[in-house]
Amino acid sequence: MVFLLQMEFSVFPLNFSNIAMAFISYRFFAALLLGCFVAVISSPTVQGFTGTYGINYGRVADNLPPPESVVTLLKAAKIKNVRIYDAEPTVLRAFSKSGIEISVCVPNERLKDMSAYENLAVDWVKENVQPYLPDTHIRGISVGNEILGHGDEELSEALVGAVRNIYTAVNMLHLANLIQVSTPHSEGVFANSFPPSSCVFKEDVMPYMKPLLQIFSDIGSPFYINAYPFLAYITDPDHIDINYALFQKNPGIYDAKTNLHYTNMFDAQVDAAYAALEAAGFPKMEVIVSETGWASKGDPNEVGATLKNALTYNRNLRKRLTKKKGTPMRPSIVAKAYVFALFNENLKPGPTSERNFGLFKADGSISYNIGFTGLRPSSAGLSINNLKIADMFR
Repeated sequence: MVFLLQMEFSVFPLNFSNIAMAFISYRFFAALLLGCFVAVISSPTVQGFTGTYGINYGRVADNLPPPESVVTLLKAAKIKNVRIYDAEPTVLRAFSKSGIEISVCVPNERLKDMSAYENLAVDWVKENVQPYLPDTHIRGISVGNEILGHGDEELSEALVGAVRNIYTAVNMLHLANLIQVSTPHSEGVFANSFPPSSCVFKEDVMPYMKPLLQIFSDIGSPFYINAYPFLAYITDPDHIDINYALFQKNPGIYDAKTNLHYTNMFDAQVDAAYAALEAAGFPKMEVIVSETGWASKGDPNEVGATLKNALTYNRNLRKRLTKKKGTPMRPSIVAKAYVFALFNENLKPGPTSERNFGLFKADGSISYNIGFTGLRPSSAGLSINNLKIADMFR
């Protein structure tokens, strides 16, 4: 600022009127800077999530209903938030004027190019987001999915650059007040997560996580985590109480460091993420669960992957989110989550569980009854009540 003042004086001969003009010019410039600064810090944080409940709409299948029918299904279920794993035009057009908030995704295989060339990020936003606004309520861009924590240093480094360039593109196209930029992580980014207060990020993740968190802190984006009590349970069923994983009555766990008591694993996993963020220097960042769910069917070694457990978890999760409450560590920040998934996806690779996370079957009928209405009547209209009746006859 001193340099600018000196520059103003050097333009004019040193007489009183010119000194006065320089002073007025400096005062105007300072006021302009202050006005810009205030405008920046007072800009509202983009809200990419309405309410507390959303769902992931995966399409790795060859037997799903058309996107237009999916919109009908979601509106009947009153689900207002949806994540997709690409930016498929037929889907985005189908969601036009539906009022449903949708988050699109930059595929993992595009990250290296996006990181290296800023113009490719701009082109991607221009082609996959901008043409569908405002009728399609695109409210988020996920840059990749579960990149960190898997040992791919080149891709991890590309993620940071891609996030930066996608946000730059969004900002350049005047969409930064409308669209939230983020990236979801797996539990693999943590060195440990039990008890929740002890959770920290892995050392080999921090060189990439730290700059990512700084970007998200600067632009007001939350930390997205894919949190699966199901996966934790099937890896250690002998030491994890199934009722603790399913939101059922249980003794819970006690965190001696914080003196907090946890009655379900979902809250514990969310608070573990909060602890890791605090340890990394970002205690005010919000955590949102980008994926959570329970498989209704699995391989013989996938203990707990049953229709009854899937129904119990998803029904109780929905009830927990409806309460609009926080977690033990962050009681004032309402918990939010996207359920995985909308449909069973018959072409997904991997264990049987991967193809059986859907709340709905491919024909649009419900997989089990947690209070939603399908596109057609279901022969699997399983509910908590008739589960109890069935148990009486065993």
